[in-house]
Amino acid sequence: MKLFKGSALLIILLFNLLIAYSQDSSGYFKSFDGTPIYYEVKGAGQAVLLVHGFIVNGDSWKNTSVYSDLITAGYKVITLDMRGNGKSGKPHTAEAYANDAEAKDIMGLLKSLQIKKYIAVGYSRGSIITARLMVLDKSLMRAVMGGMGTDFTNPEWPRRLMFYHALRGDSIPELAGVVKYVQDSKLDQEALALLQKEQPSTPEATLRKVTIPVLVISGDQDSDNGSASELAELFPNAKYVSVPGDHNHAHHTKEFSDAVTAFVDEGYHPSIQ
Repeated sequence: MKLFKGSALLIILLFNLLIAYSQDSSGYFKSFDGTPIYYEVKGAGQAVLLVHGFIVNGDSWKNTSVYSDLITAGYKVITLDMRGNGKSGKPHTAEAYANDAEAKDIMGLLKSLQIKKYIAVGYSRGSIITARLMVLDKSLMRAVMGGMGTDFTNPEWPRRLMFYHALRGDSIPELAGVVKYVQDSKLDQEALALLQKEQPSTPEATLRKVTIPVLVISGDQDSDNGSASELAELFPNAKYVSVPGDHNHAHHTKEFSDAVTAFVDEGYHPSIQ
């Protein structure tokens, strides 16, 4: 009888440990300057970070195939609302977005989650931040840059400056629809303007020194941010994949998910959790 009870207790303990290991979680991480960063963790296994684009938040990934496909494939998928977006803090000073603040948020969050190694998948502006992680974080094993070309390497990128001026209230007719969407959606227009003002750029010479595997993936109708194929050529260890769609829809396609999942699988290490 004692043996039976001991076995039953062991089974219960192992079951509880399994639940704890695979339990989904969400919450807030207080970043280096006190800004609260909202995050969610789904699934268990090797960590894959999804970095969202501009005027959206971490939930935007939930509408894509790649989000569910990575979880189903056995990965721990981490999403967050970047500062200035969603449920995270929205400082109203330019300094709060300068000096790689967003990359520092991510690195601090992953450290708090005890993630030692991870793969990052960025899309649109999320790819710009992912590029900073390539430069700053040795824990990053491989990275995906989606919906991005070479234009962001220019610190005076006209498209960035145009968005900044439109969001701060200047009359930019071609972006009037974007500003209206921000206002109708009750997003924090001032924070979004500051995100554009302090958006980092990474020089081409710096990208050429990145040695981790990189996947550059873009819609076949997407030229919003320059040439994605030319971006891939900058990295010593990169490949370029074209999928159907324009900038706003390519990352929703099954082709995008299949390419990203295959790339992530290439870097799978069973011993890394």
